[in-house]
Amino acid sequence: MIALSLAEIAEVVGGQTHDIPDPSVQVTGPVVRDSREAVPGSLFVAFAGERVDGHDFAAAVVESGAAAVLGTRPVGVPAIVVDDVQSALGALARHVVRRLGATLVALTGSAGKTSTKDLIAQVLQRKAPTVFTPGSLNNEIGLPLTALSATEETRFLVLEMGARGIGHIRYLTGLTPPRVGLVLNVGSAHIGEFGGREQIAQAKGELVEALPAEADGGTAILNADDPYVRAMASRTKAKVLFFGESGEADVRAENVRLTDTGQPSFRLHTPSGASDVTMRLYGEHHVSNALAAAAVAHELGMSADEIAVALSEAGSLSRWRMEVTERPDGVTVVNDAYNANPESMKAALRALVAIGKGRRTWAVLGKMAELGDEALAEHDAVGRLAVRLNVSKLVAVGGREAAWLQLGAYNEGSWGEESVHVSDAQAAVDLLRSELRPGDVVLVKASRSVGLENVAQALLETGAEGEVSAR
Repeated sequence: MIALSLAEIAEVVGGQTHDIPDPSVQVTGPVVRDSREAVPGSLFVAFAGERVDGHDFAAAVVESGAAAVLGTRPVGVPAIVVDDVQSALGALARHVVRRLGATLVALTGSAGKTSTKDLIAQVLQRKAPTVFTPGSLNNEIGLPLTALSATEETRFLVLEMGARGIGHIRYLTGLTPPRVGLVLNVGSAHIGEFGGREQIAQAKGELVEALPAEADGGTAILNADDPYVRAMASRTKAKVLFFGESGEADVRAENVRLTDTGQPSFRLHTPSGASDVTMRLYGEHHVSNALAAAAVAHELGMSADEIAVALSEAGSLSRWRMEVTERPDGVTVVNDAYNANPESMKAALRALVAIGKGRRTWAVLGKMAELGDEALAEHDAVGRLAVRLNVSKLVAVGGREAAWLQLGAYNEGSWGEESVHVSDAQAAVDLLRSELRPGDVVLVKASRSVGLENVAQALLETGAEGEVSAR
């Protein structure tokens, strides 16, 4: 964080200082909520959760060198006491962002946010120091913590914004007002909580409504291939830049194909020129993500050649997202188990087929959460798609939703041993251990709550003779 005195922080957050001998002491380190991350000069934010109360770690973090604790009660060590820690954290982030000279880029969407954010960061880092959201810390706590990690040297601040309801993104943009806003897509993720795609579009569009006008430097970057997103152009006074495979897009891809290993290759066109891209990431769905990143980079002054080189060299920065690993025996494990929604599940299946061309392919799939009344139809559709794509075997893991996955496959024509329903991750590991052959390709994917990353991990823990060891 940029250096601030404890007195200044107390004033910004409307708090009272306690047990602080010298209020001029500065916070020069990071703002953290995990006591294990406390370092000299840091500020520890004490949240009181259902199981763990951060205030209980106050003495330990100060002993580790933290300058003070931000909490809701005195703790016997230097502290700034406020009524609400989350609100105080947001106020501090808002203050710091205003002080920074950085360009703030915010992005949202139903699918692909984290992968696209990672691409944007890797491209912009080639131009100037860039700070970006780690993993998927895109909520009312993770977003301000990311903003507070910026320093005086930071020139680009890239923030992923998530939403589970109307008003969430409006709140986040109030904490960290963006100059460039990117909306990727409107899909089915969290549709059970929102109530429908129209409501999702309403929530995601809050990002473009928060942008400054074009005369003040605001730019909205919108997906020309998504009608819900394209329509958001009418909701902003900012400059609008479209990306997509549509011929009308300002930043677009032509001659899209997949390499023999399932990696996308295309000709990138921007208003400043064209250049060829061959990505290290897997799956055609990354083309749209790459175009979104290219549009941001173009708007911030990078040439088509610079963008193409950066996209071609970019890798995956966040775990369990299309992580492709080959075992010593030739089995390839595709770990995409961080999360799942209908759009990302279908994209992962297509990527599996591309990677596994000419080989046996396995789709180990589980529940997609928060789909509400659409759950049965969406799980059925994924099961059907697995059959249509000629995935060699579908392993549906879990309870009711997994049964719907298998039912979809069965109704599409998978009547023999092409699909199977197992009760849990251990049962899936046992099945795979007995049936996998060298050269097979295995995709593992479900919503985070299912924990299918344990299946991928077990598959990669091979013994000396290539046997899988499950925990």
